[in-house]
Amino acid sequence: MHSTATTPQEYIDSLPPDRKEAISRMHEVIVKNLPKGFEATMGYGMLGYVVPHSIYPKGYHCNPKVPLPYMNLGSQKNFIVLHAMCVYGSNKLLDWFVAEYPKHCKTKLDMGKGCIRFKKMDDIPYDLIGELSSTLTVQQWIDICEKVFVK
Repeated sequence: MHSTATTPQEYIDSLPPDRKEAISRMHEVIVKNLPKGFEATMGYGMLGYVVPHSIYPKGYHCNPKVPLPYMNLGSQKNFIVLHAMCVYGSNKLLDWFVAEYPKHCKTKLDMGKGCIRFKKMDDIPYDLIGELSSTLTVQQWIDICEKVFVK
């Protein structure tokens, strides 16, 4: 569900109680573990974690006016979604995440290419999400994006 919130806190405050708790905790874990240089913001109507234009002026290759996205976190109708672009850009990171997930959760991984869906709020692997968010430095992420996405 697309939000018109302009800040991460405004977004979190707008959520229903069951989602507010889970999204708030996920947001805290991600922000705590993000390497220096990434910034928490709003993007695509969700919480966004980006490389700001001050570090990477080129921005997102699909829309250079938008900062380079790393992750997005949102509340959808039937699930919480984590768009982890970092796994989309790195097969090594994707393989690691898929192998680690069963060690942290009882439920089957519900994942698209980089979209991870959580239907059960009590089975969100917060520690694993924190570890995932900490895996790449800003420069490593920029290098991956320039190699994989920018032609």
